[in-house]
Amino acid sequence: MSAEHPEAGVAQTPAPVPKVAVPPQRAGKPAKAPLADPPRSEATETEDTVPEARSNPAPPTAPSRAQADQVGLASWYGGKFHRRRTASGELFDMRALTAAHPTLPFGSFVCVRSTVNGRTVIVRINDRGPHTGKRVIDLSRAAAEELGMIGLGLKPVELFALQDGERDCPEP
Repeated sequence: MSAEHPEAGVAQTPAPVPKVAVPPQRAGKPAKAPLADPPRSEATETEDTVPEARSNPAPPTAPSRAQADQVGLASWYGGKFHRRRTASGELFDMRALTAAHPTLPFGSFVCVRSTVNGRTVIVRINDRGPHTGKRVIDLSRAAAEELGMIGLGLKPVELFALQDGERDCPEP
């Protein structure tokens, strides 16, 4: 949504949306490089170039989401914790698509993708955990069923923190 300037109907660009902080994936992994504009050469500038087009460039494209924000093992929890209070204060419902994460804000959404079978599920963070080992997320029973991990206990996954309003998993 953009606000209009009262003079001459000039549109202002919206404030940038803050990214959700996610812990680093692994030590030693290179950071994502920002997208850069391709170098311009004089050959691309012609007499036919409209000055307005250069002063009002197209909005930048969204960065590729091919790289996960976090990679590790997922676990799940169910009946033993059903209807108990979560760290956010709500009652845990093992049939809801929710999860526990150590640092993501309560109410944020995360796409979880199995690296074994490629299945995905979007969960809402409402609890803190996991509290053991190298696990990156604890899923509700319903979310674990979506990923096909009931009976496995642990499954390797990729996590993609979703921005406000985003409700689709990125393409692999």
